[in-house]
Amino acid sequence: MMLRRGFILFLPRFVSLLVVACCSVSIVYMLACTPKGDNQQLALPRVHSPTAKEGYEAILQEREEQHRNYVISLKKQIAQLKAELQGRSEQLKNVQDQYSDPLDIRLDHNNPEKAQANLLAFLRSQIDKAEVHSGVKLSTEYAAVPFESFTLQKVYQLETGLTRHPEEKPVRKDKRDELIEVIELAVGSLNSPQGDSNAKHRVYAASDFVEGIYRTEKDKGTLYELTFKGDTKHQFKKIVLFRPFGPVMKVKNENVNMADTLINVIVPLAKRASKFRQFMQNFREMGIQQDGRIHLTVVYFGKEQMNEVKSILENTSKSANFKNFTFIQLNEEFSRGKGLDVGARFWKGNNVVLFFCDVDIYFTAEFLNSCRLNTQPGKKVFYPVLFSQYNPSIIYGHHDSIPSLEQQLVIKKETGFWRDFGFGMTCQYRSDFINIGGFDLDIKGWGGEDVHLYRKYLHSNLIVIRTPVRGLFHLWHEKQCLDELTPEQYKMCMQSKAMNEASHGQLGMLVFKQEIETHLHRQKLSGKKT
Repeated sequence: MMLRRGFILFLPRFVSLLVVACCSVSIVYMLACTPKGDNQQLALPRVHSPTAKEGYEAILQEREEQHRNYVISLKKQIAQLKAELQGRSEQLKNVQDQYSDPLDIRLDHNNPEKAQANLLAFLRSQIDKAEVHSGVKLSTEYAAVPFESFTLQKVYQLETGLTRHPEEKPVRKDKRDELIEVIELAVGSLNSPQGDSNAKHRVYAASDFVEGIYRTEKDKGTLYELTFKGDTKHQFKKIVLFRPFGPVMKVKNENVNMADTLINVIVPLAKRASKFRQFMQNFREMGIQQDGRIHLTVVYFGKEQMNEVKSILENTSKSANFKNFTFIQLNEEFSRGKGLDVGARFWKGNNVVLFFCDVDIYFTAEFLNSCRLNTQPGKKVFYPVLFSQYNPSIIYGHHDSIPSLEQQLVIKKETGFWRDFGFGMTCQYRSDFINIGGFDLDIKGWGGEDVHLYRKYLHSNLIVIRTPVRGLFHLWHEKQCLDELTPEQYKMCMQSKAMNEASHGQLGMLVFKQEIETHLHRQKLSGKKT
């Protein structure tokens, strides 16, 4: 498909080039055939000269010979252009026929030898297209694909996120297996006999590996450069490997109808009536008015502020003509896992998509569709990575006023971060939740229950879809670090609080606020003196 697209893009350019060439030849021909200016004309014999007739005949013969030579030259050039065009056309046709459908490379069972040859040719072409043998011109410094480095034990990476470290052991099995395979392949290549097989040569082992670098071009493949110890202290062996990516293959083409797919939003709650009022404003606009295929289950713990919460629900029901809600009250200590588990099991209708939510979450109608599209009973569960908002008072502290909530919800590094360490907001079909065993009800309060459920799904045969989503936000709220915590717990709590308050740069501005103000004051005084 990529070669077909390249062929389509290249052919008009080539035809245009040929037209320009033909036009250029025509212009040369016209210029060549045009009589020369007066001051450049050959001297003509006088009319009454005895040699006038012979002179004119000689001039005409010379002109005719010149024209004949020019015509022959132009014909040769045109013939060369035609031959070149025909050769290029045949070459492009062969490439088009060879890669007209990438699926044929794998799926042509009638001619397996041809399919294998085509696939091998395609994979080799990936090396030529990748930045392996030579560099490519880049538009900006941001277009460069950086390498990451690794040793036998550690990986050193740039894109760390919040749950990864600049230096760490490869945790993911696919990354660990990838690097082990590459090192083993390099060792095998170094130990392969070359030239005289009877000659003694050094036997290399993984312990001789010094370091490696690798980078991935998403449409071409992964380049690995590995360095091993040589025979002496200052000698090294370098192995370059490339893992080419194969052609894109169609796996599935289906229509998905979500018109009747209902989402049951389950919210555990204790007190926090003001936050619930804000949540219901979002729920009414996005869930009721824009989406319309939604049910709300509120599991309330205790009785404090319960009447206020019920009043908010009833007012929303009347004003929006919304009846699809359930209110469950539990007289016990708050437990998020218990609330979600009770809400999920309380449902008595058909199999439904469950969206486990919190009261300080803001979602869009587009996210609700993502929730439907990324879940499938017995097949897939959805664990979105939401965008967590920084403290608006710090972000917009230099503004005259704090913008409205909708204007604050912008995905930028100055306004928040991807909460990739959180697993509490999730979508799955009720049948999958019941079959997996639900939440661990021994966990009390907040935290722990979401990770436990997440690990259950990871240990099952279900596909876990984990991806950042643009329509799910965690609204900032003040984090309290209680005095009852141990010194170590209190320190961790304060670190978490700082991470949720503002970005690194913004916190730095707060630390150096006095120094900045002093500098501005000095600049102001020096400006007055001048």
